[in-house]
Amino acid sequence: MRVAVASDLSSILTLGVLTVDDVRVVERDAGMDLPIREAEAHARARPPGDPGAVRSMYRRVGIDPTKTRPSSEALLRRVAKGGALPRINSLVDVCNWCSLTTQLPYGLYDLDRVSGDIELRLGRDGEEYAGIRKDVVHLAGRLALVDVVGPFGNPTSDSARTMVTLATRRALFAIFTPPSRAADLPGVLALTAERVLSHAGGRETSRLVV
Repeated sequence: MRVAVASDLSSILTLGVLTVDDVRVVERDAGMDLPIREAEAHARARPPGDPGAVRSMYRRVGIDPTKTRPSSEALLRRVAKGGALPRINSLVDVCNWCSLTTQLPYGLYDLDRVSGDIELRLGRDGEEYAGIRKDVVHLAGRLALVDVVGPFGNPTSDSARTMVTLATRRALFAIFTPPSRAADLPGVLALTAERVLSHAGGRETSRLVV
């Protein structure tokens, strides 16, 4: 599998990619309860980072980030208002925990539902997909991860086609990173891998910065 970023986006963001095989996904891992509560409390007391860099990444492709929020900022706003991170399943919970901690938008996909090579590019007129717990997500002019079947993810809302379930055994994490945060990616990928292996098992198969 090849992962590429379209040339017209190369100055706008860097993509961090982590793939893991043989994961075990459960409804809820109680071992995450305490560290997630601590991360939520820390985020309320000392918000992790300035959302400006990620917002700028959105604006540079013509998206208003106050109307279409990056997933990382949406999680932080939820927690800051006294809410808790949504608990979906153990792998999605790791993803949301990492996104809250790093304040970078993550995508998470069942790698067995992704077909062929992957490109991050701008969505074209008419491109869309069925979102997770949402209606159709329209992608024209928006950042989009695309495989040979079509678009399946972006930094705001991912697709139902490639969503992670309890049956997932191979996973792909994508971290959408503005240029000013690119130097953070090795540490962010290491943190993500450590949390995945601790709470979902498996073995890391690739770690890329594209």
